[in-house]
Amino acid sequence: MAKFKLIVSDPVSRKVTVSELEGPKAQPLIGRELGEIIEGSLLGLGGKRLKIAGGSDKDGIPMRFDIHGGAKKYVVLAGGTGFKPKSHGERRRKLVRGRMITEETYQLNLVVEKRVEEKIEKKVPSRKAGPPEAVKGVKSSGD
Repeated sequence: MAKFKLIVSDPVSRKVTVSELEGPKAQPLIGRELGEIIEGSLLGLGGKRLKIAGGSDKDGIPMRFDIHGGAKKYVVLAGGTGFKPKSHGERRRKLVRGRMITEETYQLNLVVEKRVEEKIEKKVPSRKAGPPEAVKGVKSSGD
């Protein structure tokens, strides 16, 4: 059975919450990819939409957005997730995981994309039911 450690960060309140999912509650995440937006109600975090930002497996191998699938691969990296070059132009062959969430994934980083319960209502001015008013200095096509 899948077991995930979820790290949910909220950029508005600048707080991070850590929770764990296992068993049938974790099943909706398997097969999803990095960058997908999911409903928080699937994970027990109702009223929020969450973006999958990253993750790693039990050995600490990070997931990369540009690697397809969920398997481990050795890739030549020049920077970014999984490798920090010591000098300019340095490249190394590093072990990374693909962007798909699998049973081997342990930690998932999620970002609150939007709160569903916060609805901002804009006041829309009422329009008159008549012809639109002409703008000064602009000739109409009928003249």
